[in-house]
Amino acid sequence: MGNTEKLLNQIMDLKFTSKSLQRQARKCDKEEKAEKLKVKKAIEKGNMDGARIYAENAIRKRTEQMNYLRLASRLDAVVARLDTQAKMTTINKSMASIVKSLESSLATGNLQKMSETMDQFEKQFVNMEVQAEFMESAMAGSTSLSTPEGEVTSLMQQVADDYGLEVSVGLPQAATHAVPTKASEKVEEDDLSRRLAELKARG
Repeated sequence: MGNTEKLLNQIMDLKFTSKSLQRQARKCDKEEKAEKLKVKKAIEKGNMDGARIYAENAIRKRTEQMNYLRLASRLDAVVARLDTQAKMTTINKSMASIVKSLESSLATGNLQKMSETMDQFEKQFVNMEVQAEFMESAMAGSTSLSTPEGEVTSLMQQVADDYGLEVSVGLPQAATHAVPTKASEKVEEDDLSRRLAELKARG
């Protein structure tokens, strides 16, 4: 009995810790939103360096939030596992009485009583299997969470777009990247056209 009580106390402690982590995640979410507002104000004032710093802070808060949520999710999965273990301990105790009941049913030849006992026995194990499957899917879900890799420039652009602000810091890499691609495509097209013309002239 003492072990079961100890296990239930551990489950309660872990549940409390998980809730605490979720509170921390909500706090980070609020702080991220506050930093995004600072990005907006800095952009409005034309202070791009300040906007960049606030954007970095917002991304850091978002990462913190995801880490807290991931940890809470992993704790919840552990709680589910311990909960299953606690239930298993209870089932183990009830097994003894079920076995005795089966033995007495066999002795008296009461097949109806034996069938009822077996139904009760099997039902407990079906519940355990369902819980085990749920726990496995919870564990898989917690490990598949990944931290979003936000970039400062794209966050600044997103904030600017959200508030309809013009921001020149924009996407310099994207612009310099896109132009040469189009130019090189044009050169290739011209090259192909010229070769085709030459082939037609020969033919």
